[in-house]
Amino acid sequence: MGGISITKILILVVLVVLLFGTKKLRGLGSDLGASIKGFKKAMSDDDSQSKTKDADVSPTDADFVAKSVESKPEAKAEDTKSQNKEQV
Repeated sequence: MGGISITKILILVVLVVLLFGTKKLRGLGSDLGASIKGFKKAMSDDDSQSKTKDADVSPTDADFVAKSVESKPEAKAEDTKSQNKEQV
């Protein structure tokens, strides 16, 4: 009762065809198809570019030299002494 039956769908299709005409609907369909095709092509191009970027990354890209933390407080103590002398 509350659902959409086949007859209601057919009446709706006939009204749309009468309202817009077959030329406009054909052009609209071809434009929609072309835009979907372009979207799929762009997505596949994006996937292939991301795969090549992943292959180009070298495993030594994020190597860092470990630094000693103990030597830094001594340097800071000397800096604070010189800053105190300058402030006086």
